[in-house]
Amino acid sequence: MTSHTTSAAPRRAATAERLDIARALLLAPFGLDESHLSHALAEIRAHRVDDADLYFQYTRSEGWSLEEGIVKTGSFSIDQGVGVRAVSGEKTAFAYSDDISAAALLDAAHTVRSISASGKAGRAHVATPKIAPSRNLYAATDPIATLDSTAKVALLEKVEQRARAKDPRIVQVMAGLASEYDVVLVARADGTLAADVRPLVRLSVTVIAEQKGRREMGSAGGGGRFGLAVFDDALITEYVDQAVHGALVNLDARPAPAGEMSVVLGPGWPGILLHEAVGHGLEGDFNRKGASAFSGRIGERVAAPGVTVLDDGTIAARRGSLNIDDEGHVSQRNVLIEDGILRGYLQDALNARLMGVPATGNGRRESYAHIPMPRMTNTYMLAGDKEPAEIVASLERGLYATNFGGGQVDITSGKFVFSASEAYWVEKGKVLYPVKGATIIGSGPECLKRVRLIGKDLRLDTGVGTCGKEGQSVPVGVGQPTLRIDGLTVGGTA
Repeated sequence: MTSHTTSAAPRRAATAERLDIARALLLAPFGLDESHLSHALAEIRAHRVDDADLYFQYTRSEGWSLEEGIVKTGSFSIDQGVGVRAVSGEKTAFAYSDDISAAALLDAAHTVRSISASGKAGRAHVATPKIAPSRNLYAATDPIATLDSTAKVALLEKVEQRARAKDPRIVQVMAGLASEYDVVLVARADGTLAADVRPLVRLSVTVIAEQKGRREMGSAGGGGRFGLAVFDDALITEYVDQAVHGALVNLDARPAPAGEMSVVLGPGWPGILLHEAVGHGLEGDFNRKGASAFSGRIGERVAAPGVTVLDDGTIAARRGSLNIDDEGHVSQRNVLIEDGILRGYLQDALNARLMGVPATGNGRRESYAHIPMPRMTNTYMLAGDKEPAEIVASLERGLYATNFGGGQVDITSGKFVFSASEAYWVEKGKVLYPVKGATIIGSGPECLKRVRLIGKDLRLDTGVGTCGKEGQSVPVGVGQPTLRIDGLTVGGTA
């Protein structure tokens, strides 16, 4: 698996195209140009602040959902506005408005500049404008326009028909199609101007299977930063097959045994455990404040040999990828843990400055109405050298979890709890039967040290992840190869 790279000329052309789109949507209709942005930033910097930025955003989104064979709901929304931020030391002052105008911009600038403790007014030097470097990981496409309404309804109906035809025990099908066209423009106090045009789509399917009065559910789906045409027959079949398989497997599931045991995690989406148990603990804000189990441990062994964890925002068309982050920094491929050794944290501008390290392209925010903070993009563990079948066969007595539902983590202690939505009981290397109700309990730092076998089958998730932190949600990706971890606690129902 590699990051996406392009030559300099196409990147420059794509950067210019995105800036033109952002100016046309976010400045020109409101009588603004870059001189207004420079003026607002100069007003903020007239009081002594360490950093300041303006974040303009235009978002158009659409959703369709099918249930009981018919498309019952459809939604369409447009949101736009600007967030204005000033930073002094550890303090942040922030104001936002859905009114994009020169007057609103100056009002917000005057409001946030009051953060300066000195309050001394002065003349601010106007920084020389410069275009931020950027990547070209996805086209500046409006995905909503890539299929007409009739085709969108037909796509959902096809999902429903295929799921019902797959097995007579499927009694209910729900399908959803979401599209978003997001345009952002960032102006920073140092004169940097950056823009991104971010398409995002997602197709989801949930089925309910019934047998002898017992009902079970299975879900699947995927998406990324591209148009809706990617959801062709092959991909629809893949999602339907996964959802139906999950529901039918659980119809035969037995109560899960409990206790401390070895656990094998399947590839792909089970990387959500890595995201929660380890990824959040490596975000810069928690580590600057000493609140993470990984604080102050750069250069130390925090995981078993062979464990290498990356956060990579540069993979083409992935759900968690970004051409620039929400502070205008170019996205990066960050090595967090290398062969078990902690190498770095994920940083936004504020925490990077306070910790004396470079920003890593991980400053993210849910919208113009939110402040940025260090967040993950696509977080995954690199592959090892073991065959997946060999890893499962190594289990003397334990759990093989191939899919997960929800989970949570305590950042300070690193302790996590996850529920497995598809799992199997294994004895003497043989998969015996599916189990239901298994929860996996452990500590992120301890869990990494107990990784014993790493498969060669690294897989990223299909593009469904959304990460929550301090009330903000952002799209992310996760991934891992098949892993065996010893000494995890499994909470079961048996």
